[in-house]
Amino acid sequence: MNTLNRQYLLAHRPEGPLRESDFEYREASVPTPGPGEVLTRTLYLSLDPANRVWMGPLPTYRPPIGLGEVMAGFTLNEVVESKDARFRPGDLVECQGGWQDYAVLPADALYKVAPRGPLSHRLSVLGVPGQTAYFGLLEVGRIRAGETVVVSAAAGAVGSITGQLAKLHGCRVIGIAGGPEKCHWLTTELGFDAALDYRAEDFPQRLAAACPEGVDLYFDNVGGAVFQAALFQMKPHGRIVCCGSVSIYDTDTPPPRLLGVPGLLTLRRLRMEGFIVFDFHDRRKQAEQALAGWVAEGRLKVREDIIDGLQNAPRALMGLLHGANIGKRMIRVAPEPSGKP
Repeated sequence: MNTLNRQYLLAHRPEGPLRESDFEYREASVPTPGPGEVLTRTLYLSLDPANRVWMGPLPTYRPPIGLGEVMAGFTLNEVVESKDARFRPGDLVECQGGWQDYAVLPADALYKVAPRGPLSHRLSVLGVPGQTAYFGLLEVGRIRAGETVVVSAAAGAVGSITGQLAKLHGCRVIGIAGGPEKCHWLTTELGFDAALDYRAEDFPQRLAAACPEGVDLYFDNVGGAVFQAALFQMKPHGRIVCCGSVSIYDTDTPPPRLLGVPGLLTLRRLRMEGFIVFDFHDRRKQAEQALAGWVAEGRLKVREDIIDGLQNAPRALMGLLHGANIGKRMIRVAPEPSGKP
């Protein structure tokens, strides 16, 4: 085991778009676990739009990251040393290990996992993105066969799975993404019925044309102008699932004033509901089982954007926030343990 623990800390609270100087690189000693704690080694680090929100001064579903603290992030780790009988060296665990090579965490903060296909799937289709799509669509959205479903950020980690799940459940699916490459991938590889580039000047008109009878369910990952365009296409008694607002996370421009809120919600009797995937954590095995089954059957395709090296995390997050990825973006921090598939 190395004796050096590379870390990235939060150096400044970002003002406007994220910069590399908002992070501080530090080399520390590998920590030692105390009673009830576990020393883990980071294998994969998840990069998520929520990382940017956590860097702000306000609490969300977790406290804000403190200045000088290790940058927070979801990780897949290997147990190195354990002071808790539930874990042994070599175990694989999901946790919030953060942007560092090694993390000591309370045993209660670890979730032991078994390899199920590529280990990276634990941070994509079987992890937070896949479970977000699963519960957001099936539990919050309550989709039904034959409905028209629109998904924003459809080429991203959550959106690409959400759209495929809607197709699996007999829906007509329109994806919204940035650029022709992503739109082509959605229709030719993932089987979306249509894909629209939100950057097109006539995007609202194109969305209306793609949904001539209106939208039953809109799965929103971006907020802003795309949300606005989708709102006006909702059918009476339609549902809007609010998952994220990435369009306003990394900017110093105030979000646009939304028209039709609350007016259209009332007139069309719409239901708009936000959720956080951790609300469903007591049922995560249900989601894992279903998602793994669809992947094994070839009915659910997984695309991952894996970047090697912890040193690339700051720039990779900056790119993620502005749509540089297709599929789930993550950092490979260390080689996978030998003997693991």
